[in-house]
Amino acid sequence: MEKSTEHISAVIKESKEKLTDSQRRLEHRVHMLEAQFNDLQCTAEELTQRLEIQGETLVRQANHDEMWTSLLEDRFSTMELNIFYSYVIEMLSFLHSRVVQNLPDMEGHLPTLASILRNRSNSQEISEVWDAVLEKLELQEDEVKTLCTFFITHCYEAKYYTSSERQQYVDDISAMILRVVKNQTLKRSLLCAVQVLEKKKTEKSMDNLKEKS
Repeated sequence: MEKSTEHISAVIKESKEKLTDSQRRLEHRVHMLEAQFNDLQCTAEELTQRLEIQGETLVRQANHDEMWTSLLEDRFSTMELNIFYSYVIEMLSFLHSRVVQNLPDMEGHLPTLASILRNRSNSQEISEVWDAVLEKLELQEDEVKTLCTFFITHCYEAKYYTSSERQQYVDDISAMILRVVKNQTLKRSLLCAVQVLEKKKTEKSMDNLKEKS
C-alpha cells in the first residue's frame, strides 16, 4: 500500500513537472508569437507610412506638373501678361526683402529669393524666419511656388510695368484676375500677391503722411 502511494505521488509529481514544462514551452511560444506579431505590426506601420509619404509626394508632383502644364496652356494678352508678371516680380522681391530684414547677418549670403529657398532646408534659422514671414503676410507655401513657377515660365517674354503704368491699363486688377485667369491656384496666388502689395502701398502712404504731419 505504501509503495502504491509512493508510486502515485511520483506519477503526480512527474505529471506536474511535465505540465510545468509544457506551460513554460507554451508561454515561450506565446512570447515568441507576440514578438513576431509586434515586429510584423511595426513593419506594416512603417510600410504604411512610406506608402502614405510616397502617395503624398506623387500627389504633389501631379499637382505641380498640372500647374506647369496649365501655366503653359494659359493664353494671356501681352498687356495681361506684363501686368501679372509685374505683380509677381514685386511680390517675390518684397518677400525676399522681408526675410533678409530679419536676417541682417546673412544678407550677403542671401542675395536672391532663390538663395533663400535653396538654403532654408539646411538652416533652421532661415527656415523659421521664412515661415514667420509667410505667416505674417498670410501667404501659403504653394502660393509662393506658383508665383515662382509663373516667373520662371514668363520671365523671358514679359515686361515689367511700374505701378503708374499698370494703372493706365487697368483700374481693378483683382477683377481682371478673376475674369482672365483660369488656373485656380494661379488665380488665388495672384490675388494674394495683389492684396499684400496693396496693403504695403497703403501702409507706406500712411507712414509718409505721419512724417509730413
